Amino acid sequence: MLAFNHHCQTALAFTIRRSSSSSASPAAFLVNNSVKNTRQITTTATSRLFSSVTEPPKTTTTTTADDDGSTYKLKPRPTPTNDSQYDLTNLSNGIQGSYDPTLFESQLYQWWEQAGCFEPDSKQSADTASTNGKEPYVLPMPPPNVTGRLHMGHAIFVALQDVLARFHRMRGRPVLWTPGTDHAGIATQLQVEKALMLEGKRRGTEEEIANASSEEEREKLVPREEFLERVWEYKEEQGGAITSQLRSLGASADWTRERFTMDPALSVGVSEAFVRLHEKGLVYRGTYMVNWSPGLMTAVSDLEVEYSEEEGKLYYFKYVVEDEEEEGKATEEFLAVATTRPETIFGDTAVCVNPEDERYGHLIGKRVLVPMSDIGDGKARSIPIIADEYVDMEFGTGALKITPGHDPNDYELGKKYDLEIMNVMNKDATMNEKCGEPYVGLDRFEAREKLWSDMEEAGLVIKAEPHMQRVPRSQRGGEIIEPLVSKQWFVKTEGMGAKALAAVKDGDITIVPSRFEKVWYGWLTDIRDWCISRQLWWGHRIPVWYVDESEEEYIVARNAEEAKEKAIEAGHSADIVLRQEDDVLDTWFSSGLWPFATVGWPQDEGKDASTDLARFYPGTCLETGYDILFFWVARMVMLGIELTDVSPFKVIYLHGLVRAADGTKMSKTKGNVVDPLDTVSEYGADSLRYSLVTGVTPGQDIPLNMDKIAANKAFANKLWNCCKFVTGNALKDIDEEELKSLGVSGPIGKEEFDTLALPERYIISKCHELVESVTEDIEKYQLGAAGSKIYEFLWDQYADWYIEISKTRLYEGFGGGGEEAKTARRVLVYILDTSMRLLHPYMPYVTEQLWHHLPRVPKTEEMAAHSLMLADWPQMDDTRLVQDKDAIASFEVFQALTRTIRNARSEYNVEQGKKIAATIVAPGELKDMIETEINSLIMLAKLDPDQVSVVEAGSDEAKAAAAGDSAQLVVQEGVEAYLPMAGLVDIEKEKQRLEKQSAKLAKEIEKLAGRLQSKGFVDKAPPAVVDKAKAELAELEDQASKVDASLKALG
Repeated sequence: MLAFNHHCQTALAFTIRRSSSSSASPAAFLVNNSVKNTRQITTTATSRLFSSVTEPPKTTTTTTADDDGSTYKLKPRPTPTNDSQYDLTNLSNGIQGSYDPTLFESQLYQWWEQAGCFEPDSKQSADTASTNGKEPYVLPMPPPNVTGRLHMGHAIFVALQDVLARFHRMRGRPVLWTPGTDHAGIATQLQVEKALMLEGKRRGTEEEIANASSEEEREKLVPREEFLERVWEYKEEQGGAITSQLRSLGASADWTRERFTMDPALSVGVSEAFVRLHEKGLVYRGTYMVNWSPGLMTAVSDLEVEYSEEEGKLYYFKYVVEDEEEEGKATEEFLAVATTRPETIFGDTAVCVNPEDERYGHLIGKRVLVPMSDIGDGKARSIPIIADEYVDMEFGTGALKITPGHDPNDYELGKKYDLEIMNVMNKDATMNEKCGEPYVGLDRFEAREKLWSDMEEAGLVIKAEPHMQRVPRSQRGGEIIEPLVSKQWFVKTEGMGAKALAAVKDGDITIVPSRFEKVWYGWLTDIRDWCISRQLWWGHRIPVWYVDESEEEYIVARNAEEAKEKAIEAGHSADIVLRQEDDVLDTWFSSGLWPFATVGWPQDEGKDASTDLARFYPGTCLETGYDILFFWVARMVMLGIELTDVSPFKVIYLHGLVRAADGTKMSKTKGNVVDPLDTVSEYGADSLRYSLVTGVTPGQDIPLNMDKIAANKAFANKLWNCCKFVTGNALKDIDEEELKSLGVSGPIGKEEFDTLALPERYIISKCHELVESVTEDIEKYQLGAAGSKIYEFLWDQYADWYIEISKTRLYEGFGGGGEEAKTARRVLVYILDTSMRLLHPYMPYVTEQLWHHLPRVPKTEEMAAHSLMLADWPQMDDTRLVQDKDAIASFEVFQALTRTIRNARSEYNVEQGKKIAATIVAPGELKDMIETEINSLIMLAKLDPDQVSVVEAGSDEAKAAAAGDSAQLVVQEGVEAYLPMAGLVDIEKEKQRLEKQSAKLAKEIEKLAGRLQSKGFVDKAPPAVVDKAKAELAELEDQASKVDASLKALG
């Protein structure tokens, strides 16, 4: 009977596909992969992003050389350059040419940063904010890898978080957006390992160096201290690029508080956290199964393992039943078992069947012989046949080989039945001495082939067949992950997980969108202990010191001095030799402390309320991708609650993944990767940001379409042109006193509002509606919806309607001038100013650049700069803004009337410049409204002012208009427009045109109808061709009917 091994049914399946480098050593692996995950930025388009104006200030380190991390320090603000008065320089230059973001984005950012606009108290002092009841708004920035390069994952978090930061800053809250970088243990060390391999070197332990066979071999080994010096050099060389790139996107983060996870102050926090958790009994050293990366020679987290569907083989072989009379001898009976990884047979310690399976009941308790396991005298190692309900009787034949040392499910069964846990591989994935002499030292894939060949020769092979399987690969190196049982350091997570779960369930933390709460609960309910040790050198070395040569007696301390003190207190002599743990902590451990370690924990614990820790912790919102909800966010919450007794933030806002335009994952292989730096170079940062944020909902993946980015650049250009019209036309040549009075100091109030005409009351009402809606949306984290509304208002209402109507107020040629012009200027500036304040969080560069050209009220003494990002939001509190629903309804009738006439002009092909006659019929107040705004209607609908009249519905004039030879346009009940046909078309010319068209259609119909009446065509042509011809005939007949109707209408 055949039996399938459960390696085929578990999630952690393995491929048998062998690559050309499958037997390579870790050193060869690093060399062979030296090009992977590297990126050279060489294009002209992207090079400008690294010019001096976008590079971080030269003070790039957060600490001095002798900094021991005992105090929490800020970085100095960069020294202002000659552009420190950029707002004045910009104003004096005027708005020139068309929108070109390359001319001002980097200069604007430099001005913001040098002026201190990104700091929490840049808008007002801490005391003023407190007096006004404005609590800090704190955003911990997810730290990108220190040596990384910008990708769309970074771009989306910058775009979203900057919207939140700028919005709340403008509303008066002291905003701290904490930037920084992660040391990225594996990724960074890997790059240095690659460089060493190219030099013919590798890192070597003290023991390896001491035991080197020759001086030449010793020279090839790099000791730990020298290796770390190389890593720090690499970090300093490569570490500034990512922060420069984040700046290019407009990130208004407080760079004076920039942090690096291996800064001395943060390193102190890491040691403190480890010690406190150990004192609470939450950190322990134990043996457990981990994901082992043979190439990187370290355990890796679940996040660093990627799964792919790959074709391998399913190997069927015989497990021969042992003779009960003679140990190690075979009988004729056997179990058929299948596995995807024959090399793990060496580590089998049982075969398992279901206790309810009648096929195998007689075998339970017997033993079988492990293939090719010669233990001498022609005998083989035997293992028991056990029974457990875990086995699925319906899967295969229901007999599974159990390898507790190399499979996580087998490991659990092994512990349950106290089976031996055998590790048959070395750390580089070569086979060890437990496999027998013929296989020792072979790579796991070489061993697979040799073992299978030997088993075939021994008559133990049944068959091998193709099999699709889910293969775990190292995210960094690409090699297949090997589950290994290893002694590691762990954090107990059950109790911590329960606290994190309760924080969401009890409402202390809100997850946006809420559907991820179910995912949160599921993961934290079934959480496992967290392996926090890594067999690397780059990272936070675990603060544990072993006593002399012992591996079991150790001291947990904050530093070597404290370890020595504790050892002496424990009874050891003063000359005790302590040896620090070689392993470093998982990068996620240090980044899990990010929300509080970056603001002064533990250095400022218990100090006064003026410290950053007291003022800015806990944070407000943690915004990140849903893909690291477990690996980073949950761990931050667990560590935050455990170490500080409070949740580290109030809101978890999750964004989706940025995908290609067709919704597929961006991939270099597919060639559909969109580079954010190139995109910024071509379209500007604002266009990219706006495209990423709008049109999507929280938690949904974002398909990035280049057409959308181009359209949003056109939107920025539209705004540019609106501002050019206002400043270069509407405000041209007005006196200084009026210009000064137009500065917006707050919302228009009811008293002023009630004096305005309908179009002004309409546009202000719509603007105030927008302000309240956008404010509510952003407060509720509906950022995409809010941004789209601003676009629609600016383009559809302000640009297309009010700017056009304002021309009838501004220019005497349209009947304007005088007080009407002054009112129009006031409203034009007010709406544009308000709209730019609303749009600023989304498109900060173009709005800031243009805002300087509008009349502005002076900045307050407490403001760091006269900048839009520090101006008041249009709705600073919950006070309602003045609106008139009746004005909106009335003006919408005016808009509908205008559109209806425009559509009629288009349908009748009226020449663009031709003015036509019209009689407008409307009742009561609507008639009065239209008469009042007749100049606007004349201009917008291109009517002849000498042939336009507005008459009362039901009047004799209305009846006369209806009786004439006119096109009747129904706008809504009671509102109509009559356009005399003579004004719309030249009747004789139109008749001639239609008659020609009718004759042409008649010929085409006759020809196609004749074809369809032909029996030869209908019988011989494919049905699809016949159907297509019939459809074409129906379309031609419909066109002919419409042309005939038009001819009849013309008489």
